[in-house]
Amino acid sequence: MTPRRVNTESWPVRLLLCVLALGFLFFFLGLPLLSVFVEAFKQGFGPYFEALCDADTRSAITLTLVIAVMVLPLNILFGLSAAWAIARFDFRGKSLLITLIDLPFAVSPVVAGLLFILIFGRQGFLGDWLGAHDIKIIFALPGMVLATMFVTVPYIARELIPLMQAQGRDEEEAAVSLGASGLQMFWRVTLPNIKWGLLYGVILANARAMGEFGAVSVVSGHIRGMTNTLPLHVEILYNEYNSVGAFAAASVLALLALVTLVAKTIVEWRMAREIAMLSADLSIENPAVAAKS
Repeated sequence: MTPRRVNTESWPVRLLLCVLALGFLFFFLGLPLLSVFVEAFKQGFGPYFEALCDADTRSAITLTLVIAVMVLPLNILFGLSAAWAIARFDFRGKSLLITLIDLPFAVSPVVAGLLFILIFGRQGFLGDWLGAHDIKIIFALPGMVLATMFVTVPYIARELIPLMQAQGRDEEEAAVSLGASGLQMFWRVTLPNIKWGLLYGVILANARAMGEFGAVSVVSGHIRGMTNTLPLHVEILYNEYNSVGAFAAASVLALLALVTLVAKTIVEWRMAREIAMLSADLSIENPAVAAKS
């Protein structure tokens, strides 16, 4: 049976919609991205690479990568634990946990940074105790990691929760009934089923960690060469009218964004491919499903 066509628009209408969509993407995404590289190389390759070799720029790049590497394992641990608890168990406070996971989406990053200052700052709730034990969180690396963790924590959990709920727990229960331990069940059943969703969440969380500005700006102190991440360093250079240095540093962020986009596209393609293969296998096993499709 031939499926009915859903779209009834004529080809000129479809062409117009495609042109409008592509034009919007070009003028609001492509053109600004292109201008970053044009401005970065405006005075040639020499000044560009000289700006990237600047000690403060190298320190900002290193600090950005260090924070991303430190935050990523914590995000993975929390995302897996939260998704497992929400998708596999019913307990009191489940709705509250889901709401708390979504909290960083609703709270401004700047407000989050201020909250960390109120808690860990010198005049904050824990300020006296931290000062007495010579523990520095605000205007130091720990505070920047905490702020970045706050804004990135929902991404992995939010990718895994619907995926694990849709998959159910039949395979895991079958593995346990056959004598598998909890760790064996996780590595051989759960993780292979969620690997692409996990990787997708990791890519999104990592991109947000490297590009975060608001929360990190509040807790960093803007100490040049010490607590300036790459986005903060771009702002400082631009305010100092160092356009080549600012756009050179911004080009690094743009390249990281492009790499993230390519990785995201590959993961989406692999996820779609596995779903299509699974649907084909189900259709072969169940002819009634194939007849309906």
